[in-house]
Amino acid sequence: MCQLLGMNANTPTDIVFSFTGFCTRAEEHKDGFGIAFFEGSGVRVFVDAQSARCSPVADMVRSYPIRSDNIIAHIRKATQGRVALENTHPFQRELWGRYWVFAHNGDLKRFSPRLHASFRPVGATDSELAFCWLMQELAKAHASVPSIPELTATLRELVPRIASHGTFNFMLSNGEALWAHCSTQLFYLVRQHPFRQARLQDDDISVNFAELTTPSDRVAVVVTEPLTRDEEWTRFAPGELKVFAGGAPVAGA
Repeated sequence: MCQLLGMNANTPTDIVFSFTGFCTRAEEHKDGFGIAFFEGSGVRVFVDAQSARCSPVADMVRSYPIRSDNIIAHIRKATQGRVALENTHPFQRELWGRYWVFAHNGDLKRFSPRLHASFRPVGATDSELAFCWLMQELAKAHASVPSIPELTATLRELVPRIASHGTFNFMLSNGEALWAHCSTQLFYLVRQHPFRQARLQDDDISVNFAELTTPSDRVAVVVTEPLTRDEEWTRFAPGELKVFAGGAPVAGA
């Protein structure tokens, strides 16, 4: 299956450590990769139809000083849609004057919603189709950008309609928050003071976060499979939708 990685922080945070460990999983997922990270109201999106293990774009991202408070990355194992740039996650759209970014892990069968002119897929994946439908329905439900709790409530009504067609693990962000939905498998952790050392699960690389952070920093990491071997990861329940803001799960949302 594809691999998802999301980060939400209360201050712009470095992604290199997590992204390095994430890319090692491209050995079995060779059909492309992508990463999107927000900078204020702007977003940078880098995608490549090559494996993250050999992509020059991935090499550039690993050496790029990425600091962001909302990041979504994806490693693709194709199920629907050929291996091509237009089918590579994350996907990006504009709604209410904000950029939205989406990545999906799973496979949707017989999902063919009616779409209007504003949101149409460019590629041929079930993932981009689902994203376009979500954006369309959010636009129909709210005339202007709603609060995070209001958005979460609307997504809780919409997501089961897609998830009924198959596996729908996804991450969605508008630069203010990170939404993550689990059909089968997702994990998260919150790094905060007191910070300590962590070692990657898939590579012999470790970092002491106490040397790179301040006591007020906080970051939530959401991933398909735990990235580190010495941190406590919390598993999502099947069907669970969580929203993260300020580097932590939003209580009651």
